[in-house]
Amino acid sequence: MQIYLDYSATTPARPEAIQAMQKALTQQWGNPSSLHEWGQRAATALELARMQVASLINALPESIIFTSGGTEADNLAIMGIARLYTKPQHIIISNVEHSAVAEPARQLEQLGWEVTRLPVDKFGRIHPLDLQESLRSNTVLISIIYGQSEVGTLQPIEALGQIARDRNIMFHTDAVQVAGKLQVDVQKLPVDLLSLSSHKLYGPQGAGALYVRPGVELVPMLGGGGQELKLRSGTQALPAIVGFGVAAELALQEIDVETPRLIALRDRLFDRLSHVPSLVPTGDRYFRLPHHVSFCIVSPSSRPYQQRDTERITGKTLVRQLNLAGIGISSGSACSSGKLTPSPILLAMGYDEIGAVGGIRLTLGRETTEADIDWTVIAIEQILDRLMPKVALCRN
Repeated sequence: MQIYLDYSATTPARPEAIQAMQKALTQQWGNPSSLHEWGQRAATALELARMQVASLINALPESIIFTSGGTEADNLAIMGIARLYTKPQHIIISNVEHSAVAEPARQLEQLGWEVTRLPVDKFGRIHPLDLQESLRSNTVLISIIYGQSEVGTLQPIEALGQIARDRNIMFHTDAVQVAGKLQVDVQKLPVDLLSLSSHKLYGPQGAGALYVRPGVELVPMLGGGGQELKLRSGTQALPAIVGFGVAAELALQEIDVETPRLIALRDRLFDRLSHVPSLVPTGDRYFRLPHHVSFCIVSPSSRPYQQRDTERITGKTLVRQLNLAGIGISSGSACSSGKLTPSPILLAMGYDEIGAVGGIRLTLGRETTEADIDWTVIAIEQILDRLMPKVALCRN
């Protein structure tokens, strides 16, 4: 039995997206910048995909800039604003940003920029008052993640964005984990820049997009032929973009049915694991991504499990054991899954270094069933009972 519960890391490209990509490779393979018939066939496919992605967030098609993925979209947003200034200014991010935001901010800091990292509460949520109090006269950009990929917490983006808009400060959000799972409407949401990724919503890897509100100015990171309104030079990866467009269109069509189904499965998994003494939920249970479940492995006394380093039961221990049982989960962000270091997200939420290596993440998707949930719960209980026998004694 194979059960995949790591949809926040990546999703399988859906058949409709693959079919569209095959058409792009065989019938629409021209350069979209070319004026002849082959190029125009490709350009038509490109602009259809732009409209499809724009519709997912209720944006104007011309406000969608295609990139290679969410990481490039985040970098374009942050560095694109920063390069408007000849002297270092001040930006604000949170302590729970994805590395695609945290790392560019660190690089700017090395160049003399001031970076404020907003604290979060024990659920990983930002208080708008902390943002209000962090504003300075030279604050030029605020970047706050919409849905945290490791602990699932949703931020109050509307309130945070409104604070920025009231002060005429650019506001960016990484919505990679949110788009296609929750309704996103940039006509109502006070954001200037918003990042998307194809492979998080059943499109292919290698495509993403940055929404740029009309009138917002950015300096491009790449010099070249001036594609994508001169903001992202280079011949567009048409097959990946076409697949992205189809996946976005279908996600929008299915969201009213699929999202409640995922929420029901998410809550079922939370409820079934809530009685396991060695697991404590992480993140906000209510302001949460609809497909996301996360826990931290602790001792029976609810303190981080104290063992010698060679015996410590970490999140990665459980990931490996479940993999042997045919179940795929994550010990946190896939981008850092190869490092046995405390999670910076859990540390920011108040966990100590031992507890911060005990995080696990189970994320659900289109193929997830109730049977998958129930079997996974049994497997987790059995593995933890075997690895932590004291837990089993406490439950009897």
